[in-house]
Amino acid sequence: MVQKSITAGVILVILGVVVTIASDSNSATSLIPAFVGVIYLLLGIAGKQKPDLNHHFMHGAAAISLLAIFGSIGSLIGRGSAGWALFAQIATSVICAVFLVSAIQSFKAARSLREENS
Repeated sequence: MVQKSITAGVILVILGVVVTIASDSNSATSLIPAFVGVIYLLLGIAGKQKPDLNHHFMHGAAAISLLAIFGSIGSLIGRGSAGWALFAQIATSVICAVFLVSAIQSFKAARSLREENS
């Protein structure tokens, strides 16, 4: 999961930067995917450096995923976005949802393994 967190983080940072440049936005809100991506990156790097605490970092990343999904979809519905903002919100939601599903599968597999070894 650590590598998936880092990969998702890099993709989100790139998304935020590309959308900001392409839309010629002067607003920090266009960088929200990049901010989320930086959190993923930090949690992934922390998980690599502290393997004994990795499960805590990945649970944190999963929680961030859920918040990012709800935030992106909520903003999409509430504001009725269009253009680059619409693209960024949908892409952020999809990337975070894929990560969240992967995290849940990983957590289930780890639990099953622990139960088998007990």
